[in-house]
Amino acid sequence: MRTRIKVCGLTREADVEAAVQAGADALGFVFYEPSPRSVSVQQAHRLIRSVPAWVAVVGLFVNAPRSIVMSVADEVGLSHLQLHGDESPDDCRGLGRPVIKALRLSAKGEAAASSAAPALADQVAAYSDCHAVLFDADSAGFGGSGQAFDWARLDGAFAKAPRHEACWVLSGGLESGSVGQAIAQRAPPCVDVSSGVEAWENGKQLKGIKDAIRIREFVAAVQAADADRHLKNNS
Repeated sequence: MRTRIKVCGLTREADVEAAVQAGADALGFVFYEPSPRSVSVQQAHRLIRSVPAWVAVVGLFVNAPRSIVMSVADEVGLSHLQLHGDESPDDCRGLGRPVIKALRLSAKGEAAASSAAPALADQVAAYSDCHAVLFDADSAGFGGSGQAFDWARLDGAFAKAPRHEACWVLSGGLESGSVGQAIAQRAPPCVDVSSGVEAWENGKQLKGIKDAIRIREFVAAVQAADADRHLKNNS
């Protein structure tokens, strides 16, 4: 099975087109105002109207009231919901669309999570009613930080919720130079990229502005890693 690709934090029509043309399976739109990648409902309408029917449209929310999540989803026409805050398992139920729940792990170089925190396997199991779980590096901005976490922390993550092993998402600091290694080591069913395909100008990252070349390079790196994995599995 090939690795699915989600490009998140899209804010411009040109970037939506670039992601679709490159072969992205899902597009992510951020409905969290503090984020530099946030879009309004009106912006989302304009961006989504050109998305082909076979490409998933994912709305990212952070600790938003249920009524807001459902209202935006209905008005914009979202196919999936990604809850990236501190939502409880109950908060993820009954939203009328598949829900991907983000679980945030401490980034490389940071102290390990508190021993008082639930083990990752328990966290994954708690969200067993969700369509999928997404693993991302913890950050003050709830994602899009460009940071990665130690992938070894995923060992045993699905011990109590084996159904999620076939449907989970790897995120956090991925770009074309690292995603191949991630696929080789962890074989994620889906990878999620945002900052790793953004444009740079005068040494500064332009958050929310994607680079079509970097998008194509990322997709090509995923495809190359999939081909390599297929050869190894059949050799």
